[in-house]
Amino acid sequence: MVSFPTNEVLLLASGDLRLAANQNCWAAQEAMEAQLTAALEKQGWKVKRAHAYDPQKQHGFLDSQRMGMEVFRHIHPQQPLIVAESVWQYSHHVLAGLTTHQGPILTVANWSGQWPGLVGMLNLNGCLTKADVNYSTLWSEDFTDAFFENGLKQWLKHGHITQDERHVKSFATTTLPATEEHAGRTFGRKFKQHKAIMGVFDEGCMGMYNAIVPDELLHATGIFKERLSQASLYAAMRNVTEAEAQTVLDWLLARGMKFNWGTDEATQLTKNQTLEQCKMYIAAVRIADEFGCDTIGIQYQQGLKDLTVASDLAEGLLNNADRPPVFSTTGQELYAGQALPHFNEVDECAGLDALLTYRLWNELGLSGETTLHDLRWGQSFDTGDGEEFVWVFLISGAAPPAHFIDGYAGTSSERQPAMYFRLGGGSVKGVSRPGSIVWSRVYMMDGKLHCDLGVGESVALPAAETQRRWQETTPEWPIMHAVLCGVTRDQMMARHKANHIQVVYAPYAAKAHQLCRIKAAALAELGIEVHFCGDVQGVTKAMEVAPAQVAQPA
Repeated sequence: MVSFPTNEVLLLASGDLRLAANQNCWAAQEAMEAQLTAALEKQGWKVKRAHAYDPQKQHGFLDSQRMGMEVFRHIHPQQPLIVAESVWQYSHHVLAGLTTHQGPILTVANWSGQWPGLVGMLNLNGCLTKADVNYSTLWSEDFTDAFFENGLKQWLKHGHITQDERHVKSFATTTLPATEEHAGRTFGRKFKQHKAIMGVFDEGCMGMYNAIVPDELLHATGIFKERLSQASLYAAMRNVTEAEAQTVLDWLLARGMKFNWGTDEATQLTKNQTLEQCKMYIAAVRIADEFGCDTIGIQYQQGLKDLTVASDLAEGLLNNADRPPVFSTTGQELYAGQALPHFNEVDECAGLDALLTYRLWNELGLSGETTLHDLRWGQSFDTGDGEEFVWVFLISGAAPPAHFIDGYAGTSSERQPAMYFRLGGGSVKGVSRPGSIVWSRVYMMDGKLHCDLGVGESVALPAAETQRRWQETTPEWPIMHAVLCGVTRDQMMARHKANHIQVVYAPYAAKAHQLCRIKAAALAELGIEVHFCGDVQGVTKAMEVAPAQVAQPA
């Protein structure tokens, strides 16, 4: 293979599989690449795109795994590479090539909520970490700030970036109050001994390699997969009667939930779409009961998106303990009075976390409704105690109404964006209520399961600011305004190894810290390597832990 010019970096852009999404988002990607190119040229480097704009497709993204492999065949294995993202992307489009690349790799995203570019980059980072690929990562609003420029200089000179991880404490090097560690480990032992079934409706969603937990790692925690087919879910939906679906809808309407219905199936949410979603909800519960599942995950993308409406309404209801009753065909109520924890986009790391969290909170006499969100974006805002960084946690609709201000009465269902959800269906939309939270993320690194966790607050913002943030992102989706204790924006981005973050409420701040400590002990008992992130009170650090390099995950 011919050599490559010095001071030249190749740029790749992984995109969506869905043509409409790639076309709609291309303008933002093009603008971002121009800013990034200017930043590199300022450092004396030339940028060359590794793949061209396609005039027929009307975008310049890698849009399949095959295309990614073909492009990498023509890349020198030691040339510096940048994967630049301003959109949601399918990581497997580039993962194959990156696993064998020998040169320095940098993932970059623009700090914007318009499209889920930050989310896409974080997913790629999680996939690379699981695959044991060395990489560095950066982000910027306009690629002229000191943080970005200094990081870029370091990468261009040394091939890696040292990130600030002073906020991270390893559980193995800390001491907890003895009663709390005992409570957590006792729960963990019981969880592992009793075992549980994770129902997986078609594994591997949207290139999310990081979301697939190898069976042997799950088995060590006491969880075993039941592999289910989305075709079976669709078939079961066909066996749900109109009357049964209407009963679910009537229950929701009686609780005050609102549906923004129209008549245009292509662009609006219709009542027929909602009734179809109610059928999916009933069918999912019945299948879960048939196989004895303790938690389930519906992929939806891909497969079901070509057959039926979005799964998000069903997912949000499943995650709520107070939900429309579902009966077997013989009249027995299924999972009565309980949530059936659902992990969006079959993110099995989130599924493990959701099930453990729900059960632990219930064991401690607390409401355990939990959900994942995308770590979408954020900006500083004065919440009344001075300016602080407020994250936008946003997911396509799987959040439980128990998390929202006014519960079901504060919940609406909006038509999912047509470029992602061609056949429609509604979200479960609301504003997360103010309160203390425990956040976490299970991920894979060095062939092991890890979990980062910490505490924070879901804060109230003025209605106008909430609307502005929705309009800057995806206004159809549920939102949480989150402040994380002791973790800066850049520390979070550098450390987090997934597009998703798990959240659960605590009654008050001190309790959130206690619950975080107990949960950490439970996770550790399952053999998961646990890391406290930020200010978690009551954790005594036994020894200093040196900051890790994102370019070389430890």
